Amino acid sequence: MKYQRVLLKLSGEALMGTGSDPFDGPFMDYLCGEIAGLHRRGVELGVVLGGGNIFRGLAGITEGVDRVSGDYMGMLATVINCVALASALRQRDIPCAILSPFPMPQIAGAVSSANARQELAAGRVVLFAGGTGIPFFTTDSAAALRALEAGCQVVIKATKVDGVYDRDPLKHPDAVFLPRLTYTEALDKRLAILDQTAFSLCREHNLPIIVLNIHQPGNILKALAGEAVGSLVDAG
Repeated sequence: MKYQRVLLKLSGEALMGTGSDPFDGPFMDYLCGEIAGLHRRGVELGVVLGGGNIFRGLAGITEGVDRVSGDYMGMLATVINCVALASALRQRDIPCAILSPFPMPQIAGAVSSANARQELAAGRVVLFAGGTGIPFFTTDSAAALRALEAGCQVVIKATKVDGVYDRDPLKHPDAVFLPRLTYTEALDKRLAILDQTAFSLCREHNLPIIVLNIHQPGNILKALAGEAVGSLVDAG
């Protein structure tokens, strides 16, 4: 494998599949199957889930919730998602651990660089709950932060499109696919690959980002093996 220790960033909305319920059974089964395939091949995997299938902090502002409260509600939503995914993984006999910036010993251990690296080295899938643990930061930022803390070699951003385009391909059928670009090119083109804070962290620490379609079976494994899947963003 080209990348042995990996951070997978997945939106909360992805867990909904094509329905309106917070969790879609078939997609959860599919996701666990993909993770199982990585685990069998010895990939050390950390996962950061969004919480948008349950609550989005920014959206809460329009519903009478202040930004700080909304962000904390969003962080708690990610905890629910991690508990759900952990349950599904354990039913497949895939060892996993949940780490959280908030004390919740019945559910999760304390997030730290040492704990994350220890759990990954022990062969457990590590689910990073609670975002960064502080408001005003997205789960993109949490993904970059946890990847660096855990010593990951790449961030995989799982999406519903094939990778990075010069424009939103869901709105512009003539959008051009970009299989490889540097951090500088992504900034010059103003491409929203990750939020600004997360992207800056990856750029500063030369942490590659691969954007790919999570709905294509085997895509993650192919990307980690070095195949040309999705879009790679790095220093060039």
